[in-house]
Amino acid sequence: MTTTTSQIAPAAPGTGPIEAGPADERPTPPAPPGRRPRWEVPGFVGLLVASAVLYLVGLSASGYGNSFYAAAAQAGSRSWWALLWGASDAGGSITVDKPPASLWVMGLSVRLFGLSSWSVLAPQALMGVAAVALTYLVVRRHFSAGAALLAGAALALTPVAALMFRFDNPDALLVLLLVASVWATMRAVDGPRTTRWMALAGVFVGLAFLTKQLQAFLVLPGLAVAFLWAAPLPWLKRLRDGLVAVAAMVVSAGWWVALVELWPAASRPYVGGSQGNSFLQLTFGYNGFGRLTGQEVGSVGGGTAPGGGQGGGWGATGITRMFSAEAGGQIAWLLPAALVLAVGALWALRRAGRTSGARAQVVVWLAWLLVTGLTFSFMAGIFHAYYTVALAPAIAALVGIGAELAWRRRAAWGWRVLLAVVTLGTGWWSWALLGRSAGWNGWLRWAVLAVATVAGLLVAVGPALLLQPAVERRLVALGAAGAVLAGLAGPTAYTLQTVSTAHTGSIVSAGPTVTGATGFGGGPGRFGSRGGAPGTTTNGPGFPGGQGFPGGATNGGTTNGQAGGGTTNGQGTTNGFGAGNGPGGGGGGGMGGLLDGTSVSSQVATLLEQGASGYRWAAATTGSQNAASYQLATQTSVMPIGGFNGSDPSPTLAQFQAWVAAGDVHWYIAGGGLGRSNGGSDVATQIQQWVESTYTATTVDGVTLYDLTATPASSGS
Repeated sequence: MTTTTSQIAPAAPGTGPIEAGPADERPTPPAPPGRRPRWEVPGFVGLLVASAVLYLVGLSASGYGNSFYAAAAQAGSRSWWALLWGASDAGGSITVDKPPASLWVMGLSVRLFGLSSWSVLAPQALMGVAAVALTYLVVRRHFSAGAALLAGAALALTPVAALMFRFDNPDALLVLLLVASVWATMRAVDGPRTTRWMALAGVFVGLAFLTKQLQAFLVLPGLAVAFLWAAPLPWLKRLRDGLVAVAAMVVSAGWWVALVELWPAASRPYVGGSQGNSFLQLTFGYNGFGRLTGQEVGSVGGGTAPGGGQGGGWGATGITRMFSAEAGGQIAWLLPAALVLAVGALWALRRAGRTSGARAQVVVWLAWLLVTGLTFSFMAGIFHAYYTVALAPAIAALVGIGAELAWRRRAAWGWRVLLAVVTLGTGWWSWALLGRSAGWNGWLRWAVLAVATVAGLLVAVGPALLLQPAVERRLVALGAAGAVLAGLAGPTAYTLQTVSTAHTGSIVSAGPTVTGATGFGGGPGRFGSRGGAPGTTTNGPGFPGGQGFPGGATNGGTTNGQAGGGTTNGQGTTNGFGAGNGPGGGGGGGMGGLLDGTSVSSQVATLLEQGASGYRWAAATTGSQNAASYQLATQTSVMPIGGFNGSDPSPTLAQFQAWVAAGDVHWYIAGGGLGRSNGGSDVATQIQQWVESTYTATTVDGVTLYDLTATPASSGS
C-alpha cells in the first residue's frame, strides 16, 4: 500500500491537513509529494522491514503456539466443511469458542503449505506488519512523517503486540481489521467518496466481529462520533452514510451468523463455548455479557473473588487494572503519555473547523483507547493480559500525534512543560515497570530514568539558557531524541525478550517474569506461556470443585485447593489435567489438557494413525487442548469431548454411543480437560464412565486408551 497525493491533499476546505483557525493553532501540514523529507520513504520501508524481522525471525521456536487454534487450522486444511464452521476437528464435532475468520486465514495457509509452525504462525506475523503499515498511513494522512513513524514504531515495539503477532490467537487479525476500519473512516471523513469508504469501514468491523465477536464493536463509538461530526456533508447525508456503514457491517458479519443459526443443528458442528448449541448464546453469553459480569457458564472459575469482590481468578478489576503487575508490562509503557498527549492534541486543535480530519483522527483513537481500556479494566469475567493488544494501535497513534503537535508549538513555555512532564513521567513509569522484573537487566531502569531526566530538562529549559540559536536548537533536538529513546527503551527490551522466547499454550504473556502478577489471567512464566513452573504467586486461585493449580505455588490454590503436581487428582494422572502423560503436559509447562496440550509419544501416535483413514475420528478425549495435541501429532481427526473446558454438552452420551456403534470412533483416550465447571455440562464425565465400564483399558507408554471397535467387556454387556 502506498500513500498517494489524494491521501495527503485536502479534499475540501477544512478537511485536509491544514485546518481552519488561527495560524498558531494549525497543525503543520505534511510536505507535498515533491518536498517530502528525503528520509520518509526509506524510513517507512525500514519500519516495515524491521517489523517483519522482529515478528518472523525465530518464529518456529513456539511450535504451533496455541494448539487449540492450530488444530482447528489443521482440521480446516483437511475439510472445507470444518473450515467453514471453524471446527476443532475434521470430523466436525464441535467448533472453537470463537467465530472462524482467523481460522480461515490459517486453514488456507496450512492447506497451501502443509502443516508446520510457519504455516500456522507466519500469517499472524504478516498481519502485524500490515497493522503497523496501516497505522503509519492513517497518522500520515493528517500529520507529519515523523509523527507517523513514531506511531508505527511504538506499535511495533509494544511487547504484547510482538507477542500476539507471533502467535495464533485471533487477536492479530482483530487488530489489523480494527486499524483498517479507522483508515477507511478517515478516508470517508476527508471525502469526497464518503459512502463507499464508510461501507468499507463497516465491512472491516463486520469481519472483526467474525474474528472476536463483540470486542470488535468497542471501536464503534469513536468511528461514529468522528464521522458524524467531521464528514464534509450535510447532516442528513452524514446520517445516511453512517447507516450504510451499519448495513455493511451487518451483512459482512451476519451472513455467517445466519448460516449457523438457520442450519439444522444436528448436521453442523456444535457451537463450542455455548451451552445450547447457539452462536447467539455464545455471543451474548460466554463471550459477551458473561465477560462483563463474570458469569460465563462452563468456564474454569467465575468472576467473584473470595468475600464477594469482583475479578476473582481473573484479577482485581478497577481503573488501575491496565497498570497492574498483570497487564502493565504488556501494554502500559506509553499509556500515561498517550492520555496526556491526547488531551494536549485536542487543545491544540480546539479552534479547527468542524471538518478537521486531524481532530477527527484524535477523537477516533482516544475513544478507542478509553472505551476498550475501561471495558478491560472493569470486566469481571475471563480476562487475560494479552487481550490488551487491542489497545496498542490507539496508544501508539496518540503518542505520535500528540508528540508532534506539542513539538511544533514548543516555542510556547506551556508546551515545553507538557513535553518535559511527559518525558519525565514516561521515564519514571518505565523505571517502575522495569523494577517489577527483579534481577532482569537491572541497569536498564536506571539508564532509562537518567536519559529521561536529562531529556526532559533539555526540552524544558533549553530555550531559557539564552544560548546561540544554533546551539539551542541542537540541545532541544538532543532532548527530543533522548525523550524518544527513554520512552521506547523499556518496551523495546521487553519486546526483544519476548521474541527470543518460545510461547505456547492458551495463556501467554510478553516479557520476563513479573513479581506480584497474580490471578488466573496469566502473568509471565505462568500457565501455558513458557517453560517452567507457574508464576510467582503465593496462593493461586483454585478450580471449582476444590482442585488447585498444579505445582509452582506455595499452596497451589484456594483454601480448598489441592497442592499441585502429581497428587491423586492432580496433573499427569488418569483423572487429572495431563491426559495420563506426566506432569506439565506439552511444551510450555502449562496444565496439560486445559491450558496447554500434552506431549504425545511416538508409540501412542503410531497406534492412533493405524487405520485412521477408515474412521471419522481416530480418537476422542476430554478437552480441546488434549485433543489438539493428539490431532497435531498424528494429523488425524480427534474429537474434543466437551470443547475447550470439557464442560460443553457435546456430544451427548447418546450421540457418542451412536457414533461408536456406527464405527465412527476408534480410540478413547482417558484423562483430559477439567470437565464440568461453573454450571457447565458433565457429559464428559458421563462418557468417560460409560467407556470405562464398557471397554477394556489398554496402557501405551503411560497413556490409558480404550479400543471402541473391540468387543465390549462383559461388565458392559
